[in-house]
Amino acid sequence: MNTMTRERLYLFDTTLRDGQQTPGVDFSVADKIAVAKMLDELGIDYVEGGYPGANPTDTEFFAEKRTKNASFVGFGMTKRAGVSAANDPGLAALHQSATDAICYVAKSWDYHVKVALGITNAENLEGIEESVKATVETGREAMVDCEHFFDGYKANPEFALACAKTALDAGARWVVLCDTNGGTQPDEVREIVARVISAGVPGDRLGIHAHDDTGQAVANSLAAVDAGARQIQGTLNGIGERCGNANLTALIPTLALKSYYSERFETGIDAEQLHGLTRLSLRFDELLNRVPDAQMPYVGASAFATKAGIHASAILKDPATYEHVEPETVGNRRRVMISDQGGKSNFINELARMGIEVAKDDPALDRLISIVKERESQGWAYEAAEASFELLARRTLGRVSDFFKVDSYRTQVERRFNARGELITMSEAVVKVEIDGERLLSVAEGNGPVNALDEALRKDLGKYQETIEDLELVDFKVRILNGGTEAITRVLIDSADGSGNRWATVGVSPNIIDASFQALTDSIRYKLMKAGL
Repeated sequence: MNTMTRERLYLFDTTLRDGQQTPGVDFSVADKIAVAKMLDELGIDYVEGGYPGANPTDTEFFAEKRTKNASFVGFGMTKRAGVSAANDPGLAALHQSATDAICYVAKSWDYHVKVALGITNAENLEGIEESVKATVETGREAMVDCEHFFDGYKANPEFALACAKTALDAGARWVVLCDTNGGTQPDEVREIVARVISAGVPGDRLGIHAHDDTGQAVANSLAAVDAGARQIQGTLNGIGERCGNANLTALIPTLALKSYYSERFETGIDAEQLHGLTRLSLRFDELLNRVPDAQMPYVGASAFATKAGIHASAILKDPATYEHVEPETVGNRRRVMISDQGGKSNFINELARMGIEVAKDDPALDRLISIVKERESQGWAYEAAEASFELLARRTLGRVSDFFKVDSYRTQVERRFNARGELITMSEAVVKVEIDGERLLSVAEGNGPVNALDEALRKDLGKYQETIEDLELVDFKVRILNGGTEAITRVLIDSADGSGNRWATVGVSPNIIDASFQALTDSIRYKLMKAGL
């Protein structure tokens, strides 16, 4: 198809408003400014920033425009019944904010109008009409989120359609159909959107806002596009209340890379911006202090990962055998995972990616494979700990030193009452290491024995101390591999440094402290190795 005939799809991000409903997510003003900048640079058309006047954070955030290219959108309720638009304080706060557009939420299910609002259907329609007109008069773009539209349409199609048509006739640029409870199925979405268009609301004025309560928010969004809607609302990494919203990091590459959509539609995101999608997704999770979802489509660490040997062998011949798109198009990369299911192809490919060249008939390669398979039978897992695998590989191949030798370590935990009569727990660690024949001893206290060991180990590493100053432990996971108090424990540690590099290491032992110490020492050695020492 001639690309000049493609229709424009508009992307609306509600991360900073609907996404803030996610349990544990609470954006500061600085956070909102950072996220708005990310979205603006990505090429999103609309960035909804929150609810001006609802709280101090949003009021400060909307004191000035926070985007350069994207339309900066404020969110609010339509005017209250019995109050004119000119005298409604909510509308006043919206119109006093530095916005390009206002998105109103309006009930479109008569059940909610009666039960939640306690007003008549006519008053609800009046609120939609007068609010939209008031915004249009200020020179801003107005849009209406028709809340619970699909459930409302199934219960009372005439009223739901009246809400949509009232918004359109009052001058709304977009009428957004919301699957607020997230239970509508894709075929239902497709059929209802088509009916709305047939009833007189043009598709190029319709949007879709889907929640993921049945795991189908992306599918429902695409179904709406198939039926004629031309705006899609969603959030970064699919965050949102309950099960989340439509995931823009999955929708965007699908629209751009799947010919079924890319030959018919275009968005404001070009190939270069798409290439930065994986990094943006990771940056966003880092800002929220969340562990990234490894299995997230397109941008997850496992999105292009292969574990089984026969699959890896085929990928080495032609990646298209097991990849639906090239990972580089979204800034991701191919991973051939190292495990007890992997053959030589896995190992050779992964070693090459790490810059380690090894011949297929090298005895050291066979030795490495044997070590990995034996260790994984004992509970080690290198799929999620690439730094530990690289260290093991380089040691086995004789291409890296250990940098330092740990002679011994000791931890103790004391639980006692302090001078104020408060029950406290203190942990102390002693670590003895040897570097180039010099023996060093460090003692440190910490918030638990693992933290104390970490502090002691990094307190004095002699000539290496300056190199590890910016090293930080950012995540710590423990898994019990079998039952009982004598169980084997696997510890995974994520570390980072001041340059933004992040890596994972693993330790396994019947002793959780020992497993943690193994992962800690691997983390430090990996940092030293990457520093070229």
